[in-house]
Amino acid sequence: MTGRLTNREVISLLEKIAILLEIKGENRFKIIAYKRAAENIASLGIELDQLREEELRDIPGIGEAIAAKIHEFLETGKLEYYEKLTAEIPESLLSLAELPEMGPKRVRSVWADLGITNLQSLEEAARKGLLRHLEGFGPRLEDKLLSGIEKTREKKISGRIPLGKAWEVAHDLLAALGKHEKVLKISPAGSLRRMQETIGDIDLLVASSEPSSVMTFVASLPQVEDTILQGKTKTSVRLKSGLQVDVRVMDPSSWGTALQYFTGNQEHNVQIREWALKRGFSLSEYSLGNVSTGEELFFNNEDSLYVFLDLVYIPPELRQGRDEIELASKGKLPDLVVMDDIKGDLQCHTQWSDGRNSLGDMVKGAMKRGLEYLLITDHSHALGIAGGVSSADLENQGKEIDELNASLKGSFRVLKGVEVEVLSDGILDLDEKVLKNLDLVVAAVHSSLRQDRERITERILRVLDNPFVDILAHPTGRLLSNREGADADWERVFAKAAEKDVLMEINASPKRLDLPDRLARRALEKGCRFVISTDAHATDQMDFMHLGVGIARRAGLSSSEIANCWSLERLMEWKKTRLSS
Repeated sequence: MTGRLTNREVISLLEKIAILLEIKGENRFKIIAYKRAAENIASLGIELDQLREEELRDIPGIGEAIAAKIHEFLETGKLEYYEKLTAEIPESLLSLAELPEMGPKRVRSVWADLGITNLQSLEEAARKGLLRHLEGFGPRLEDKLLSGIEKTREKKISGRIPLGKAWEVAHDLLAALGKHEKVLKISPAGSLRRMQETIGDIDLLVASSEPSSVMTFVASLPQVEDTILQGKTKTSVRLKSGLQVDVRVMDPSSWGTALQYFTGNQEHNVQIREWALKRGFSLSEYSLGNVSTGEELFFNNEDSLYVFLDLVYIPPELRQGRDEIELASKGKLPDLVVMDDIKGDLQCHTQWSDGRNSLGDMVKGAMKRGLEYLLITDHSHALGIAGGVSSADLENQGKEIDELNASLKGSFRVLKGVEVEVLSDGILDLDEKVLKNLDLVVAAVHSSLRQDRERITERILRVLDNPFVDILAHPTGRLLSNREGADADWERVFAKAAEKDVLMEINASPKRLDLPDRLARRALEKGCRFVISTDAHATDQMDFMHLGVGIARRAGLSSSEIANCWSLERLMEWKKTRLSS
């Protein structure tokens, strides 16, 4: 047997097979089968190499043939079917299919007609004007492809942008563009609007009747280093920070269809177009066309577009090409959490440990943001780098909290808590006699995250069995773009958390966003409940909350499943019930 292969490697293989089959022109149902298998594996909370071949078939969307291929790949590190496929279809064509303007059909065309097999040869052909004569191509598409190839090189150099960083940049640009007198509407688009944890390029969409004026304005913004591409309705710029931003301007009458189209994702757009065609309409970024009469219908917003297609509005975060269209057609989409549902923040740090602001300042920051309660969770002393609190410190901090609450006279509630460190054997850093006197206890694993799967899993399960632990903080321990999360058996973890009613945290810190949306979705399916916390170490970091809400929405969470959307009375009653059970 080969060295251990991860789910990520299996997913990548299945996705490559689907693309190659599409380039080949295979049966669409066969292609969809591989895509669905990859998507369903991405939502699993267990590693595939722990399953027998017959157990693989129990995963939704994985039949006998695909299960056998996965088993072969896991056992040998190779797949004969894939090797035969790449002997027939050059594997390098996969890089062409990644270009936004290509797609498998166009890849097949340039390969079959011009013998193009890689980005370099495609770029050379585009610069020589050789592509424009192919069916479905043209001079404008050649320009778009050259731009896409350049963007691909940029991504290889700079990598993807964390969601938090992208939002900061986009917010500044949206504010600047919003001041232009010819801008009627403006919105983020693409993966940023879908609140993916990492972003490729920043996409912004503008409604204006004078696109040339907006294009010139974009290129002149002080944040812009240089202009990569400036057309009639699209400008691509590189910012001084090195990030790339694409701004598209659409006629106001096309706003609804344009916003839908440029939000994506690609699989969702394919499915929505197929849905429209079954009803006799052709959907594009410009309009919804009646196939029979040729009449074009225009929509001022997305809501009316989805309703016209007999669907309830599908929030951008759910546009993942999964089952959202089917659910929308039946009116069964979840009622997703929104920022206004958040009543409190259940993790923050003060100068008692590694926070930058005083306890009083953090409380003022929470009140300023309209919250009703705040849990103070300074690190326990075992996390030496954070200058954590001892039991004596917690007692003194508790007195300060009592004084604060007395001065607030019921207008706001400061809760006593701690982020207690989980030691390498699963024991907590503080005695139970200390923990039982706190309002809520947050437990966190910060060290020994590279323990083997069985050990790290048992360690977390031991924490969940502790009756005084209410919340498991940033469960995987990952740091985006820096450190992968712990390799735990999340199926067992979520089952135990649901049994003990320990809340799973969605940590809104832009460096964490943990739980990730796919694991949060699986935790929901296992019966878990959640909190969304900012993990703020300064008052300005309380603004991270919207990032956590975005991840929760991608996971399909409603406010009823999120404890800090509850009233303080309900939260404290929940705690009381847990202790007595």
